Amino acid sequence: MSTDPRGLTPVRAGEPSHADEPGGAGELSRADEPGGAERAGGADGPSGIELLEEALTVAVRRTGASGGGIYLVDEAGRLLGLKVACGLPGDAAVAWRQMPVTTSAPVGDAFREDRVVWVGSQEEMALSYPQTAAALPYRFASAAAPITGRRRWGALFLIWPASHSGRASPRERGNFAALGRRVARVLEEADRKLVLPDEPHMIPMDGAPDSFSLSAHAPADLVERLPEGFVALDLEGRITFLTGRAASLLGRHVSQLLGTRPWQSLPWMDQVLVEDHYRTAVISRESVGFTVLRPPDTWLDIELHPDSSGISVRVKPRLPQLGDPPGPAVPAAAPPPGASVGRLYQLVHLAAALTDVIGVQDVVDLIAVQILPAFGADGMVLSAADAGRLKIVGHHGYDPRTIERLDGLPVGTSLTPAGRALISGNPLFFADPGELVRDYPAAPRISGKQAWAFLPLISDARPVGCCILTYARPHTFTAEDRAVLTSLGGLLAQALDRARLYDAKQALAHTLQQALLPRSLPALDGLEVAARYLPAGHGMDVGGDFYDLIRLDRTTAAAVIGDVQGHNMAAAALMGQVRTAVHATAGARPDEVLARTNRVLADLEPDLLVSCLYAHIDLARRRMSLASAGHLPPLLHRPGRRPGVLEIDPGPLLGIGVDLPYPITTVPMPPGTTLALYTDGLVEVPGTDLDRMTSGLARLLAGGSRLDRLVDKLIRHSWPHGLPTDDIAVLLLKTGEA
Repeated sequence: MSTDPRGLTPVRAGEPSHADEPGGAGELSRADEPGGAERAGGADGPSGIELLEEALTVAVRRTGASGGGIYLVDEAGRLLGLKVACGLPGDAAVAWRQMPVTTSAPVGDAFREDRVVWVGSQEEMALSYPQTAAALPYRFASAAAPITGRRRWGALFLIWPASHSGRASPRERGNFAALGRRVARVLEEADRKLVLPDEPHMIPMDGAPDSFSLSAHAPADLVERLPEGFVALDLEGRITFLTGRAASLLGRHVSQLLGTRPWQSLPWMDQVLVEDHYRTAVISRESVGFTVLRPPDTWLDIELHPDSSGISVRVKPRLPQLGDPPGPAVPAAAPPPGASVGRLYQLVHLAAALTDVIGVQDVVDLIAVQILPAFGADGMVLSAADAGRLKIVGHHGYDPRTIERLDGLPVGTSLTPAGRALISGNPLFFADPGELVRDYPAAPRISGKQAWAFLPLISDARPVGCCILTYARPHTFTAEDRAVLTSLGGLLAQALDRARLYDAKQALAHTLQQALLPRSLPALDGLEVAARYLPAGHGMDVGGDFYDLIRLDRTTAAAVIGDVQGHNMAAAALMGQVRTAVHATAGARPDEVLARTNRVLADLEPDLLVSCLYAHIDLARRRMSLASAGHLPPLLHRPGRRPGVLEIDPGPLLGIGVDLPYPITTVPMPPGTTLALYTDGLVEVPGTDLDRMTSGLARLLAGGSRLDRLVDKLIRHSWPHGLPTDDIAVLLLKTGEA
């Protein structure tokens, strides 16, 4: 029987099962775990978010971390969403609430590769994860562990202060992995009742007091008698306590400051550096000191002393220093506009991320997952200019019927401002429907949105498209919002332009490659066949892997597999020429087929080399003859024998020279024999031993699975997470009764 050889359905990620480590730190017995069977099944047991809160709190306390969070993958398996977090500024947590599973970040790598990722310093973060380092430029150590049990749930991440050791011992790494498995058990026991919010839930981490007094007012009385001012901030930056002296130095009444953030209630503290000092203290857990000017001429020395429960702030007037200029103090420069430092770092991250996007879908995903949260938007439409029309290439937060109505509108349409923005090159902002309806009466009724930002995408003076950010409620666009979004539009234009070119090139190359691969394999009595071609992971060009099964007569066939050097259009084209040459000579002795194909390549004078394995299968005589042109040896299992690698003498690669010998190897093929031909993408996995990998694959041949299932098992064994770094071609054959 035969099966569809080009099954390009994505390979499902493996679902490895891990044995519990007895006695490992971070492990609990089932009776001690939150969400144990007796509670997970109870009607009055804790909710899903409460179980995650408890699991995260236990992980933080057991490891001595200063904070962390739990990311869970969505049902589509494309996004990791932050569900609970602690010990982090709220805006920092929200800014990282979602990320694609393909993101190059510790959490993404831990989830995809099912391993603990440890980053011990800011320098290590900058080297390994430059985008994350750009968005979080603070001194801290971190670990990410996969949350894996009966399925892959997500990843647990933890952070430590800058004072933490920069290395993690093997035992610590084992503990992190055990904590990830513990969270997986909590999730699996509560799976049916697990209802989680879309936004990250912040857990307060209360520190235990280490000093006491007979009077509750004694601490306040003590600090009030000191000449400096003292302020207490929670980890969100809100003022929870301050002395009268501090209020006097800050120039406000106590009631005007309690519950506020200093950079919001004190205009002269509305500076990026002030908020950045606070974030440094929270994340790095290091004391921070700086000087700030309180207009008109008072300089204040500020000290921040953080711990797990909040930040103690010391405020005192700055004494005149030797070398200070005479006269009233003035700031060296006007403070920058009131921008959130979190947003600024987020924009740095977005700019870096946009340079890495490859295809159009990557651009759409980045806008939906990272740009919308950064600007508080909840919907977007991305259109590309195509032959005078705006073709929608991606959207988020819109009904499909609305998208269908908007798709393909002429650039000069009067239905929405998108065409006007693109023609003029100027972004358009509408804070509420009233502003939009004056010029575009029908536009608000199309989607029901309440605020819009129309960003023209112009690259090298060419109109590329339009990006529309939308809001479910009226939204005021500040001068800073407009400036930042205008700059972002330029970055998006370049990214979209590159992505469209890449997609067009890939579509052409893959169309050529698929046209050159066999659409189906011939059926022969007594021979079961299955095949797969799997392109390399995201970002690679098209390759030259190929396979074929050629029916010679009722009882004989030729099987061939090969790999053209390189990943480009030339490789795909040469692959087609090699297949044609093999077809033209199939039926001759295997060494003659390879020799003649080699002569054809010599006439073509290609710059690329080709490996190839040719097998002549005689079902009547139940034997097979093979010849190899530098290709990997096949895997073979015959009934009653141990499966393994079939040792054959390889000849030279095709394209090296003419009149070179190709030794023939002949082996019997009794009923039930399974043969696996494959390319190097199946066995050359980074970090694994080649011999061990081929031995593991060979053992799978003896499992008795149907070939269409067996071929998927082979691929999952090598690449359990479905992200191969090279193309994979596999051809399986099994002999039955003729």
